[in-house]
Amino acid sequence: MKVQTKSKKVNKSWLNDHVNDTYVKLAQKEGYRARAAYKLKEIDETLKLVRPGQVVVDLGCAPGAWSQYLRRRMAPGGAAVGELRGTIIGLDLLPMEPIEGVQYIQGDFREAAVLAQLEDLLQGRQADLVVSDMAPNLSGVASVDTARIEELIELAIDFCQHHLKPSGALVAKVFHGSGYNELVHRFRASFQTVKPLKPKASRDRSSETFLVGIGLKAQTAA
Repeated sequence: MKVQTKSKKVNKSWLNDHVNDTYVKLAQKEGYRARAAYKLKEIDETLKLVRPGQVVVDLGCAPGAWSQYLRRRMAPGGAAVGELRGTIIGLDLLPMEPIEGVQYIQGDFREAAVLAQLEDLLQGRQADLVVSDMAPNLSGVASVDTARIEELIELAIDFCQHHLKPSGALVAKVFHGSGYNELVHRFRASFQTVKPLKPKASRDRSSETFLVGIGLKAQTAA
């Protein structure tokens, strides 16, 4: 997200921090497109979510760092190219440079036609894992931004209720704010186990955190 500011000092300070960031340097060294790869890596290493042979859906995948991490975890020897054991499907509004073995859809997850494309790629299979780094364009108006974030989380949970294995998991980015407790409640209503995590690669000053839901609860008819 681009943030305009009148202060060149602020921009220079942010750029300096970014260039000298440990995870930025590590991403460049290890061939990841963004430092975000290490957020998912830490979550996975903590909870052991990703395994070869799985079907994984990556929502909000561009520029592709999470898909890159998934691809390496599901390949023999952690290779970035070559054999892939499993299926990775990525989706985003933004274009994404191809990643070998990752099936990509560009489109709005809220549109029925785009969701239908995703369902077609699943070919009737249920996902083992859904990861969502989706985030709305923030307006700066708290009530509006909270509603936008909640909508994306609702979409991800609804997708899981229709396309995730009962034992599967959802990893979703959320933000601390006025609607955070409601999102935690929504996760707890949908999953047997809910774990909030803030990986070390998530900057301290950022309000982002991640909710992990494991094991779908049976949904009662309305």
